[in-house]
Amino acid sequence: MLTFNGRDIGPGRVVLSLVAAFLCLMTSICFTSAANAIEPKPAAGKKGKMSNEPVVVMETTKGTIKIQLFTNEVPTTASNFQNLVSKGFYNGLTFHRYEPGFVIQGGDPKGDGTGGYIDPSTKQEHRIPLEVKPSLKHDQAGVVAMARANDPNSASCQFYITLAPASFLDMNYAVFGKVIDGLQVVSQLRKGDKMTKVTLLETANR
Repeated sequence: MLTFNGRDIGPGRVVLSLVAAFLCLMTSICFTSAANAIEPKPAAGKKGKMSNEPVVVMETTKGTIKIQLFTNEVPTTASNFQNLVSKGFYNGLTFHRYEPGFVIQGGDPKGDGTGGYIDPSTKQEHRIPLEVKPSLKHDQAGVVAMARANDPNSASCQFYITLAPASFLDMNYAVFGKVIDGLQVVSQLRKGDKMTKVTLLETANR
C-alpha cells in the first residue's frame, strides 16, 4: 500500500494519478507549442541588425520599386549607381530588354542596349571595374546587378533585375542591390516601360 499526502491509496488510484499527471503534462506541452506557432518570432535582419544602407525609389510606368544598395559590400558599383541616381540620369529612361523568367534590363540613354554614361568632364564613357563577391549571388528574383559588354570592366550605367534565380551569372556580373519592395511591379515590367522618376532615400531601416 502506498501513501500520498498522508493518505493510503491503492494501486488503482496510483495508476489514475499517474495518467492524470501525464495528461496535464501533454496538455501543457501542446498549448506551449500552439502559442509558439501563433506568435512567430520576428525575422532578423542582415547579420542580426537592421540595415542602414541607401535605398533607391524607382517610379515606373507599372508602379514603384524600392532597391536597397549594397554600399558596404561593393562600394564602387553601388556608389556608381547612387551617383547616377543623384544626377537624375535615369529619369525618363526605358527598360530596353525583357527576357521572360530571366531579367528586365534598363538604364541605357540610347535605349537600344549600346549606350553608356558619358562623363561631362572627360567626354568619355565612364566605366567601372568588375566588383564581385561570393556572398552576393543571383539566387532569387529581385537581384539588381550591372549589365556589361564582353569586357568584364565595361559596366557603365545599364543594370538588370532578375526575374528568377540565375546562378550562372554569379561572379561574372556585379550584384549591387536587391528589390525590397515592389517585386510584383518588377514582374510586370516589359520592354518599352519607363523609369519616370528615380530618387534616393538616405537610409533604409526596413
